[in-house]
Amino acid sequence: MDAATEATRSLQGLSPELTARVPHLLEAMRTVGAGLDLHVTLDRIVATAAELADARYAAIGIVDETRAGLSDFVTYGVTTAQHEQIGALPDGHKGLLGALIHDPEPLRLGNLTEDARSVGFPPGHPPMRTFLGVPIRVQGEVFGNLYLTEKRGGAEFSEEDLHMVRVLATEAGIAIGNARLHAATRQRERWIDGSVAVTTELLAGSDVDDALAVVAEQARKLADSAAGIVLLPDDEGGLEIVAVSADEPAGIMGTQIPNDSPVVEQLLTGEPVFVEDSASDPRMVTDIAQRFGPSMMLPLKSGGRVLGTLATPRSRGARPFTAAERTLATQFAAQAALALVLADAQRDRERLAVYEDRDRIARDLHDLVIQRLFATGMILESAQRRTIVPDVALGVGKAVDELDVTIQEIRTAIFALQQGPAEAPSGLRTRVLREIGTAAVPLGFQPSASFIGPVDSRVGELTGKNLIAALREALSNAFRHAQATRIEVVVDATIRLSDGTRGVRLTVADDGIGIPDGGRRSGLKNLAKRAESLGGRSTYGPGLGEAGTGTTVRWEAPL
Repeated sequence: MDAATEATRSLQGLSPELTARVPHLLEAMRTVGAGLDLHVTLDRIVATAAELADARYAAIGIVDETRAGLSDFVTYGVTTAQHEQIGALPDGHKGLLGALIHDPEPLRLGNLTEDARSVGFPPGHPPMRTFLGVPIRVQGEVFGNLYLTEKRGGAEFSEEDLHMVRVLATEAGIAIGNARLHAATRQRERWIDGSVAVTTELLAGSDVDDALAVVAEQARKLADSAAGIVLLPDDEGGLEIVAVSADEPAGIMGTQIPNDSPVVEQLLTGEPVFVEDSASDPRMVTDIAQRFGPSMMLPLKSGGRVLGTLATPRSRGARPFTAAERTLATQFAAQAALALVLADAQRDRERLAVYEDRDRIARDLHDLVIQRLFATGMILESAQRRTIVPDVALGVGKAVDELDVTIQEIRTAIFALQQGPAEAPSGLRTRVLREIGTAAVPLGFQPSASFIGPVDSRVGELTGKNLIAALREALSNAFRHAQATRIEVVVDATIRLSDGTRGVRLTVADDGIGIPDGGRRSGLKNLAKRAESLGGRSTYGPGLGEAGTGTTVRWEAPL
């Protein structure tokens, strides 16, 4: 209201010539004030100002947070071809643009090239002589400057032009303030919605790897960054990248930041790190830093405990993160950390319930099923001894042998059911067998497993960890959707990938109903993302059933 009152007061006592232009000014003010999108508002302001002052060119230079240069430059009248010839937009650190930043007062020049502060134009820049510059203030603070050049007809900008543009700049400040407030509100809403989406997804029961991938993907989208990266502490006291969301994730997953890196200590103590340019910052010691520009590295901290780090780097040359974006991202990281803690606690409760149920099943198998099978075997042995028909005796003997094998298999299943997580050996072969044994309970049968090559010694920990997660996903899909009666699992550590590097391939084939047309493929997408993040791939095809019914999933990654 104060700005509007000042603008109205400035219209009092105008000359007849200026009074005649008031309707045009009022229409220009109405045009500028329409809409809430900030970029659309800026485009509208420069176009309206050029029309009001009869200028060939107009621009708005937005002052950056340091108040020393320009963060953006919106133009009118300069063609796309001219923009390409000019190259980089002005940064406002020198010349007349820089002078108006440091001294935000109206400036009118008959020939800007003769001004001592002028530094000339870059090649391809259109010639400009007459100049009019006016600051734009938003809530009393300089937002930027409005520039007009080349008044049509070759005349200089008049005092009346200056007066009209100053009034327009006042209205522009109001419109920009409204647009910025709207943009800030929408931005906060997006970050809040993203936090809710992360919390909902994590509490839906995803495993740890999938949960971290969700955090990385949401952070990348909300921060408008080139990648979303989650790092966890490693055994050497540094940080390791364990989840990546990027257009080209290959080569990022598994990257380690050593414990002597300047940023690690700060991050592990719960302090965020903001980098203006990852490629040139000496604190960024990894090779992948050369791919990126501005970056936020935010601790995933909850209850005084630092779980890891969330990084959101932008592409090289991209705009830096604003103070508002840094604040919102820090709050998002804190919410994501809390959601991870809650999800971990929920998984612990679910895991405990599963182990309790497995103990009950193991007791029932031992106390009821085995005893009954053993008693049935004794009855059959007694009948075998009393029969005088050789074929009957032979058939009964085979039945007894089958019962003995069944009892041994049930005892093996009981042993697997009674194993706790701490008892699991670390070898990949054993982890695969244990995963298959765990899946046998809900499936109702034991999938077969075979191994090619020295899988324990060749397959690295990161690839092995993701292979187990892929196996779990594939078995879960077979149980929930395939209605399979037979599953074969093969782990081959002797393959060559398409680029010639050594790799490992997991094959899970079933004889189920296959993948229906139009059916959900979220599980298959998860498998593909996990493989691609390591530089591998995941495919699927016909299964084990007659005429190729069922599904075969092939998941491969470098060793």
